[in-house]
Amino acid sequence: MSTKDFLEKDYYKTLGVAKGASADEIKKSYRKLARKYHPDANEGDAKAEERFKEISEAYNVLSDEKRRKEYDEARTLFGHGPRMPGSAGTTTGGYNFDLGDLFGSSSGGAGGRLGDLLGGVFGSRGGGTQTARPRRGQDVETETSLPFSDAIEGTTVSLRLTGEGACKDCMGTGAKAGTVPRVCPTCEGTGQGSRNLGGFALSEPCKTCRGRGLVVDDPCPTCSGSGRAMSTRTIQARIPAGVADGQRIKLAGKGASGERGGPNGDLYVRVHVDKHPVFGRQAHNLTVTVPVTFAEAALGAEIKVPTLNGMPVSIRIDKGTSNGRTLRVRGKGVRRKDGTVGDLLVTVNVQVPTELNDKAKSALEDFRDATAGPDPRAELLRQANG
Repeated sequence: MSTKDFLEKDYYKTLGVAKGASADEIKKSYRKLARKYHPDANEGDAKAEERFKEISEAYNVLSDEKRRKEYDEARTLFGHGPRMPGSAGTTTGGYNFDLGDLFGSSSGGAGGRLGDLLGGVFGSRGGGTQTARPRRGQDVETETSLPFSDAIEGTTVSLRLTGEGACKDCMGTGAKAGTVPRVCPTCEGTGQGSRNLGGFALSEPCKTCRGRGLVVDDPCPTCSGSGRAMSTRTIQARIPAGVADGQRIKLAGKGASGERGGPNGDLYVRVHVDKHPVFGRQAHNLTVTVPVTFAEAALGAEIKVPTLNGMPVSIRIDKGTSNGRTLRVRGKGVRRKDGTVGDLLVTVNVQVPTELNDKAKSALEDFRDATAGPDPRAELLRQANG
């Protein structure tokens, strides 16, 4: 952000709020616009990305009480640009003031009120020299698929990423192999130039080096002197235990590399989990359906059920257990972030025999006669008929 931006851009208009808008109104408008123009929601749309940057820039100033006050003051002083009426006094925004009072005396340099105002917003004092700032690398998003058991237990996966980064042939310098860039003679390596507006200077990117601070005489043929090129890299990413299907994992510093010593961006990994032929999942609990015989359900039994780690556990089926009943095995589910573990939920599926030999049929008929009682559907029919 340059001094020119500060004086010429209307941040209230950018956010669509009035100058007297409250902090809550500014925040509400920013969130609405940020969601609309965020790069993740407008992939490949350069205009939306630029609009998002403008919105963020405006919010960074207006959301800070001190910076907003300084911005408003400076806009009031230079709202229509300085006009020179042909005398020592200057008329701006409808009233007179002396440039000497604003900037300081000739012996004091340009360290007066304007320097304080602009320094508060841009982090530098009037008359100072700004260097080309480091820039953070872009965030990167990718996807990976995991077997069910790996998602539950955690694993390390190899991710192959393709994106823009420092050119490997010139190591990001932009200069052809065997040559080096030279310090820009115009800005002396700062990346910043200035424009005299008749009383004060506005800072802007150097036109000779375009803000890089360096000049490349013999450009790298791979990146055409930009210092950036498409490359492919493979990283090892640790996926934590218990990750769910569709979950987005953040890997700090694993995104695109920064520029001019800036930090790397972050990598976001969208995880897809394959289905398991036996187990399902409910939050931090695993689920499994286990068949039991009619006799086991009626008389009770001790049966073995599978677990995800391959070691079966024994559970007790009480006599008279009905079909669909769910039993709980503690500590055989999914590990939580706090280290505790969910449970295994076992659903009973009573198997009714489809074929009976004579002996079994006779025994079942005897069972029916011995347990004969009221019609179990009588109450259902009564309620249905009102």
